[in-house]
Amino acid sequence: MTQDQLKQAVAQAAVDLILPQLDEKSIVGVGTGSTANFFIDALALHKTAFDGAVASSEATASRLKAHGIPVYELNTVSELEFYVDGADESDEHLNLIKGGGAALTREKIVAAVARRFICIADASKLVPVLGNFPLPVEVIPMARSHVARQLVKLGGDPVYREGVVTDNGNVILDVHNLQITDPVTLESQINAIVGVVTNGLFAARPADVLLLGTAAGVKQLEARQGR
Repeated sequence: MTQDQLKQAVAQAAVDLILPQLDEKSIVGVGTGSTANFFIDALALHKTAFDGAVASSEATASRLKAHGIPVYELNTVSELEFYVDGADESDEHLNLIKGGGAALTREKIVAAVARRFICIADASKLVPVLGNFPLPVEVIPMARSHVARQLVKLGGDPVYREGVVTDNGNVILDVHNLQITDPVTLESQINAIVGVVTNGLFAARPADVLLLGTAAGVKQLEARQGR
């Protein structure tokens, strides 16, 4: 199977998982990126089964609206039953690295509101130790150099993602050469740096379910395994 076919398979598996639990009042949180786009396309076939969605980026909002799915501001929503999104890396405990698409802050906010976070990814994203994928950090522009120096002290090699401005008007530093053996602690340490908005470690709030596309079919991993 191609990578796109694996992404389509996990996207459909996510729809199949949540659909029986949706009703006409349900609002679904939706992530950003290529795998999330496959989920949007699959979910749109059932758009009469739920009320609408909360988007984690302007790009996702546009795709949802193009399918005729109502998009709500998160501030108007009291609860999300599900948040479905991809990941750049996951370990076996469902700690994630996200932010390759520069939407990490809004993704983290939506994930925090959702009762269940369902991560969808192809098998290549499951790794023994996080950090081979550079860790994105969203930074207030005037603090970029200061934050970079602090990230070096934590053992990373930050690289400014040139030409990228987040939906929040900020910039991204991608931190290379990290071996993230304690993701919860590192997430907290980076977030404590003045000028950091947030970083792409989803460990304080990991995924609850990982749907992993493999050549043998979709595997479902639960957060309770190893946590």
